[in-house]
Amino acid sequence: MLRLALPPSVRSASRLLVLLAGALLCLDALLLMSIGMRHLGVVLPLPIGLALIGLAWRGAQWQHWLAQQRWRQRLWRAVCIGFWLWLASLLLFFLQIAQAGREGPDLSAAPPGAILVLGSGTNHCRPSPTLRQRLERGLDLARAYPQARVVVSGGVDPGFGCTEAEVMRRYLRDRGLDEARLLLEERSTSTHENLVFSRTLLEQVGLDPRHTAIMVITSDFHVPRSLRIARQAGYAQVRAAGAPTPRHLRWNAWLREYFAFASSRALGEF
Repeated sequence: MLRLALPPSVRSASRLLVLLAGALLCLDALLLMSIGMRHLGVVLPLPIGLALIGLAWRGAQWQHWLAQQRWRQRLWRAVCIGFWLWLASLLLFFLQIAQAGREGPDLSAAPPGAILVLGSGTNHCRPSPTLRQRLERGLDLARAYPQARVVVSGGVDPGFGCTEAEVMRRYLRDRGLDEARLLLEERSTSTHENLVFSRTLLEQVGLDPRHTAIMVITSDFHVPRSLRIARQAGYAQVRAAGAPTPRHLRWNAWLREYFAFASSRALGEF
């Protein structure tokens, strides 16, 4: 395999940068896992970080092992090319998500007949930081549109025995929202189910999403996928309002959304 003859100082600096990047990725994952977060956007940085630390620490031995067999060099080259292509696609996705997050809903359109707040996990039956932001955004819009029903959508959180919808109901009630306006959807385990099950609930109270304006409340990074799934699920007059993502969770949330977007596409959800 072709290797550039870099000066020792450059090689040392490169090794240090790789080691630092690996350590930061591991630290990020471990800190978030220590507070109970386990989704792919949190877990994946850990093996990537460990791999980078290993390359920085044992890079010479690794290159020596590769040099012993041509097939190893070819396989390693393919892995490196695949990783860089994946990283480029991830960066492009992040740029698109960042742009989408700066776009707000069209508040000049017809008032919504219902506001649908999508769940985002709980922490010991209390709203997670991300869910709290969604609920605050939903509360603001519920006050701006007092005639709208408010749907809170989210099923059982594994390990806690409560539903996201019930946690959301309590949060909104404690902040002054009239419980008579609330509808609870407590079965869903994904964005697609959020929207499909909530549509059934809305139809039961005479708010058909095919003919009624619906405002979906979710996180800023989640708006593009949510709107696509909603339209596929029969929401003809849907628009969305994105809540800000907590800064310390942003990159991990975006990483998770990258894979969720691909999964939704593969499953035909939009």
